[in-house]
Amino acid sequence: MTPREQWTAFYTIIRKDVVRMFRIWPQTFLPSVVTSSLYFLIFGAFLGSRIGEVHGVPYIMFVVPGLVMLAVVTNSYANTSFVMFSSKFFGRSIDEILVSPTPAWVLVAGYVAGGVIRGVLVGLLVLVVSLLFTSLVIHNLLVVLGFLFLTSVVLALAGLVNGVYAKSIDGINIVPTFVLTPLVYLGGVFYSAQTLPGVWGMITKVDPIFYIINGFRYGFLGVSDVPILYSSLLLIALAVVFLGMAVYLIHKGLGLKQ
Repeated sequence: MTPREQWTAFYTIIRKDVVRMFRIWPQTFLPSVVTSSLYFLIFGAFLGSRIGEVHGVPYIMFVVPGLVMLAVVTNSYANTSFVMFSSKFFGRSIDEILVSPTPAWVLVAGYVAGGVIRGVLVGLLVLVVSLLFTSLVIHNLLVVLGFLFLTSVVLALAGLVNGVYAKSIDGINIVPTFVLTPLVYLGGVFYSAQTLPGVWGMITKVDPIFYIINGFRYGFLGVSDVPILYSSLLLIALAVVFLGMAVYLIHKGLGLKQ
């Protein structure tokens, strides 16, 4: 394919996904906004005054980056996993792409871009909602944007891999329910790892989501439980691993061809 044809294929995949997510916005955007509002209200406004400060900042300001990243992680992952699954079993639209000369990396880029768009948009919506409960402080804008983008890419790639392997809707739901959700809630959304004693602190520090949330939190507040370099390197490593897996699976057509 020529570069122009590759761009056309890439744009077509993105356009189809973006039109879909805006058409069903009560399912794609609204749930995270409502859930985050409840978290801000309960953990921030109600419990924040009792907890006081964490790392020298009000508790509600401490949890904002974690809740934004929670929305980014879940939506980026859910978007690509569902879109890939639905293209396999609902109308078999994936067949039209596989029989075309579209390179595997273009297909991966198109699906992942859709997940990134949804993850970033939902994250920004949650950030706007947080302004109703607290003021916004940004320590390093480049770190904030870098972690927002890279996290969306990593989770979109992971969702794509899940969507390729899934053979039923249960296969789509099992990973977010039993893997992703525990990792997120044990990743320091609502607490600092320094406050956890013994084994729980160790469990938190082997959770990859913990490093993502801490890096993002550093961008806002300038505080982190681990060096920002560790979080950055982990994100880059995860992106490389999942990208290699996604391109290989698409190129071989594993789980896609019938």
